[in-house]
Amino acid sequence: MSQKFQASVQHRGDVSYVKLGGVIDEDNELGDLVDKIPSGTAVIDLGEIERINSCGVRDWVNWLSKLEANGTRSVLVECSPAIVAQINLVNNFTGSGVVKSFYVPYFCPECDEEKVLLVEASDMGPPPHEPPTCRCDECDLVMDFDDMPDSYFAFLSNQRKLAEPDKINGAMKELARGSGAGEQGAKSKVKSRQSAPQLSAGQGSKPSVPSLPSIQRTSTQPATHHSSGPRLPTGKSGHPSSNPPLGAKPPSQPRLGGKPPSAPQIAANISSMRMQATAPAVAAPGRSNALVFTLVGILVAAIVVLAYLVLTK
Repeated sequence: MSQKFQASVQHRGDVSYVKLGGVIDEDNELGDLVDKIPSGTAVIDLGEIERINSCGVRDWVNWLSKLEANGTRSVLVECSPAIVAQINLVNNFTGSGVVKSFYVPYFCPECDEEKVLLVEASDMGPPPHEPPTCRCDECDLVMDFDDMPDSYFAFLSNQRKLAEPDKINGAMKELARGSGAGEQGAKSKVKSRQSAPQLSAGQGSKPSVPSLPSIQRTSTQPATHHSSGPRLPTGKSGHPSSNPPLGAKPPSQPRLGGKPPSAPQIAANISSMRMQATAPAVAAPGRSNALVFTLVGILVAAIVVLAYLVLTK
């Protein structure tokens, strides 16, 4: 038996209980079950079917046709949402069989939990069909239906009536009692499902992200000097480098021949130059001679600008 596909067959009189699980794809083994299911009624449990592809749909339809040719009537119970989707897409997916019960998907926006509720097809009533009310196991709020009602319940419009329902229900109870799963079967009517498989503790758990080491401040100056403006590049000795960093925007220079700046702009420029000239001295005394030459150059440039403005008036 394939690990992706599981199947088991039990018999009670002329009723065969066929439980399928896993994935129905090109590697399914449905053909091996034909000889194990005699004529009569075959109750096919599809609650554990997770997925079915196009090859699986083809083999499934052919398998049901072979069972019907042998005189077997199929009754589909606990159809998973994946099976319900195929019932609505493929016209002859159920063959001449009847859907007795199916799962309805729900979603809780508060707890981010998903849940499927087992519903009897006979309890849905005439169209338009509305999903039954389902409450969240975590917060006890009413959950949202996780599909479109018109499309999800479309197959109920062409649903045939189940023949001999008491006989089938009795056989299913005897099979559940004989396998010791009577209580389990009652509880399995409401099943929680996760959008992603949960990892067990100690197995495959996600590694914790290491915390970054804290940066120790070696300077005695306040933290505002580090965040209030760009820091001067430093060399190996920790002193500011005379060369500006690559990609840094050079300070703006006055263009010759343009419109001379106004008096407020000149005052603002002189104030910013003074702040740039005095900030390094306050932040870190005892700088190298290169920094002194840089400040002197800035002051000389300011004097040249002022002289140019005076002469051009």
